[in-house]
Amino acid sequence: MVTAEATAKVERTARPIPAARASAIRGRVRLRTLSNLRWMATAGQTVALFVVYFGFNYPLPLARCLACVLFSAGLNIILVFRYPPSHRLTNREATIYLAYDVLQLAALLYLTGGIANPFALMFIAPVVIAASTLNLGNTMILGAIALAAASIISVTHEPLPWSMDGHFDLPPLYLAGLWSSLVLGIGFTSVYAWRISSEGARMSAGLAATQLALSREQRLSSIGALATAAAHELGSPLGTIAVVAHELERALPVGSAEAEDAKLLRAQAERCRMILMRLARPEEAMLGSTARLPLCALLDDLADTYRDEELEIVIAAAPAQRDEPQPQVWRAPEMLHGLGNIIENAADFARSRVRVEARWSASTITVSVEDDGPGFAPDIFERIGEPYITSRPGDHAVGDTELGPPSGNLGKREGMGLGFFIAKTLLEQTGGTVKALNLSEGGARVSVTWPRGQIDGDAPPAHSQEE
Repeated sequence: MVTAEATAKVERTARPIPAARASAIRGRVRLRTLSNLRWMATAGQTVALFVVYFGFNYPLPLARCLACVLFSAGLNIILVFRYPPSHRLTNREATIYLAYDVLQLAALLYLTGGIANPFALMFIAPVVIAASTLNLGNTMILGAIALAAASIISVTHEPLPWSMDGHFDLPPLYLAGLWSSLVLGIGFTSVYAWRISSEGARMSAGLAATQLALSREQRLSSIGALATAAAHELGSPLGTIAVVAHELERALPVGSAEAEDAKLLRAQAERCRMILMRLARPEEAMLGSTARLPLCALLDDLADTYRDEELEIVIAAAPAQRDEPQPQVWRAPEMLHGLGNIIENAADFARSRVRVEARWSASTITVSVEDDGPGFAPDIFERIGEPYITSRPGDHAVGDTELGPPSGNLGKREGMGLGFFIAKTLLEQTGGTVKALNLSEGGARVSVTWPRGQIDGDAPPAHSQEE
């Protein structure tokens, strides 16, 4: 039976991710996605302009319209050289780029008839994209920009391209209806898309938290059963040893070396019994308050699991100033899992040596993990940190692989491509910045940098406190 205490622990572990953090996670859209959509928009706009001008022979300011289209193409080209393909945008960056798309569309519509142009319906597209990927505040900002742009071009605009015989003028009442339908369409579709996306994010976060709580509870139950059995089996022998040691202590001359040895034996037997009693209650040991350790001690503890006769793991300290004290960092779950996974990956691919270097200064703390293996494969290097990207062999079957318990570097594991992604996500939640690169002399390096006070402050990292 599950006790009330265990149930409370599961509820604390499975607490859903706060809405603010869920929105921030949901808002990280890839730059490549927006760039591809912008290329599609520029291609469609170019085709429409050429068909109207050359196909229908309708007069329009072609040079100015093409300038707007080429400006978008130029922006895409600049972004290709400025950012890697896997770059993910923050809410603010995505809002700026989508706002540009709205304004560029508004400029084209201003030159070609305002909201009387049938393509005014495309105002809905950027707002719906924002509602599906950004938080509510940024979605409302973008919606307001779209509504303001639509309102301006409904009042002032150049004539709608039409035949040479005359202009095509719509009645003011009909234009007001077009404006109203556009406003309602933007509002309804954006609210609908945001609600559906928000509910999906909350459901995913709740499911992940539930699975984590269930997995942790099962692990604790298994450890507790094993420790209880060990305590029961070893309790009797240790009790016998304690009794015999006590009798020997009484029989031997007081103050003799043999009596001191018997006293020590009895004390050690009692200590073993106390250790077994604590092991029989693993919940108190594993779910207790987060402790702090010197940075190098934490790294050495994480690396110790993967050391063997064929692999050397070196822990090095490189403070900016010789007399600067070593930071005391929190043993947050995100730190343990994230850094442990990076060290494990290095141990898996290293030939003989892994170097873990800790550097700190007055402003930053950096942990670098280097190996002498083959490095990151060129075909996946640009996408390092994305889910389901891996260099490990295998068919990516779900099992005890990347998400399972550590297995050391004996035997390379088949991976799902989720281990580095999960480690990167967890370390970023503690305030760290993760970078990966291939070394010129061979091998790979993964570095994590935190601002001072983020993992060595007076309180654990914010995400761990919320856990």
